[in-house]
Amino acid sequence: MSFIDDLRSLDINDIGRWPLPIQAFFMVLFFFIATAGAFWFFIWQNQMPRLEKAQAEERELRVTFESKQKKAANFSAYKTQLSEIERSFGTMLRQLPGKTEIPNLLVDISQTGLGAGLLEELFQPMDESRKDFYAEKPIKIRLSGSYHEFGQFVSEIAALPRIVTLHDIEIVPKSKEASFDELTLNVTAKTYRYLDEEEVATAAAVEAGNEKGGKGKARTTRENSKGKPKAKAVKKG
Repeated sequence: MSFIDDLRSLDINDIGRWPLPIQAFFMVLFFFIATAGAFWFFIWQNQMPRLEKAQAEERELRVTFESKQKKAANFSAYKTQLSEIERSFGTMLRQLPGKTEIPNLLVDISQTGLGAGLLEELFQPMDESRKDFYAEKPIKIRLSGSYHEFGQFVSEIAALPRIVTLHDIEIVPKSKEASFDELTLNVTAKTYRYLDEEEVATAAAVEAGNEKGGKGKARTTRENSKGKPKAKAVKKG
């Protein structure tokens, strides 16, 4: 008689009379089912969120590691690039004149127009506009001449050892009766100079003082408004 036939002949209501091997088999099967259920309920179900969180953290750490590894591998290239940027910045900074050099630079700009054969009708330096570490000085210029002379002027301005940029360029006929090559150039030239350490420190102190004064003024205004007595209504008659 086979094991399957033995299972078919079992009486479910009389488990005590089952053969011992079959009882042992079902006890082992029940043990495994109970163990699996307990593992799923008490361990798997409670620990699964932790496992998922740990896996997510592992993925993030892996991405961070790969990013840092790439940066470490390119560290020498970044260091070389930084040195080139610093060198380029230093070169550009040396092109900015100091405070005492501005008058000579203005003369150079004026002489550039005259050297190109242009007639200078206006040369008006404006007030400086200070930025973070440099100051910008605009100059309004009006020149008369031909297209060729204007081109020579722009070329020679670009060749100056100091940085000079041209803005708001306008070319118009010199007059209604003038020929096609008698023109007037209106342009704003801007030159730049670096601020020395004293000027930077002074500007920072002034800015800090303005911020502090603004806060103090607002506080004083609020205090005055609180201390001011309210007007009482007066009944007539």
